[in-house]
Amino acid sequence: MKRVRGKDTRPELVVRRLAHRLGYRFRLHRKDLPGSPDLVLPRYRAVIFVHGCFWHRHPGCIRASMPSTNVAFWSAKFATNVARDQRQYTQLDEMGWRVLVIWECETKDEIALSRRLRFFFSEPIVARWSGLIDHRES
Repeated sequence: MKRVRGKDTRPELVVRRLAHRLGYRFRLHRKDLPGSPDLVLPRYRAVIFVHGCFWHRHPGCIRASMPSTNVAFWSAKFATNVARDQRQYTQLDEMGWRVLVIWECETKDEIALSRRLRFFFSEPIVARWSGLIDHRES
């Protein structure tokens, strides 16, 4: 258990590298926001959580298996995690932040993840780089 990290996990690093490569600039783990999101993009008023499938119970994912020993403890632990996550998403939404959750298993396909990030931010990166979108007015 002590080897389980909360920050700088492999899936989080994949998302950070990809977001940076796509031109998005962000802050890490802002403690003044509920849940201390993994990536905070103030320009877009958006936050990204990179969740492990096991700990945060990704629905339908094979990695969200239940341990065979001490089932009562793990059930309570997972239920608490899921409830806390939902509470944090609601708080962020009420504060005017857009929330994106990226699951650990989704970081394996960088092309799909890239599309998802672009869709979330609703800004075509290619158009911005080619000068088709003028950002001076925003």
